[in-house]
Amino acid sequence: MNLRKHSSSTTKGKRAFFFLQGLFPILSWGRTYKAAMFKNDLMAGLTLANLSILHSIRYANLAKLDPQYGLYTSIVPPFIYALMGSSRDIAIGPVAVVSMLISAMVPSLVNPAIDLIAYTSLVFTVTFFARTFQAIFGLFRLGFLVDFLSHAAIVGFMVGAAIVIGLQQLKGLFGLSHFTTKTDVISVLTSVSKSVPHEISFQISSIGSVYLYMFPPNQFHRH
Repeated sequence: MNLRKHSSSTTKGKRAFFFLQGLFPILSWGRTYKAAMFKNDLMAGLTLANLSILHSIRYANLAKLDPQYGLYTSIVPPFIYALMGSSRDIAIGPVAVVSMLISAMVPSLVNPAIDLIAYTSLVFTVTFFARTFQAIFGLFRLGFLVDFLSHAAIVGFMVGAAIVIGLQQLKGLFGLSHFTTKTDVISVLTSVSKSVPHEISFQISSIGSVYLYMFPPNQFHRH
């Protein structure tokens, strides 16, 4: 009788361990981790951190948030994923598409230029519910639902996101001071077509003034 109880308790203990091992993969690969690997991991972490700092600040700017929020989203998720992640190749942290979606949806409810505190609180609420749904999908292993998405839909989303992100960079490329806050193609191209001639004429006049200051016409006259 005692042997049966002991075997049943051992079986339950193994099931609990396998469940935790599936939930926290670090319990599986952490036992084979060696100190010699830490040096390479440290160098890789420092290299990615240097890139992540600049990207995080930029993503926070896209979402119309303060820079520190971008840094928070680049520091906390990797620590969590180190315990619960199962892929070594996936990138963890903020992305430009999500930042632009937030800046496109939330300002329609609260203008960050008028009430930044309310805007930040609403962004926190949106991200909380988004991560809650992601956690539920992860716990119930519902990632297989992605297989039902067609290849055309995924490619269309990726291409559309790339076009939107590229168009948003026109503001910095041309040095535009008056740029639309919308993200659709028509609004961006209309804003660029209206602003570019004035900005280019101003830049040409500025360059011409600098050139005339450095190389006055008198110095080219023959004596």
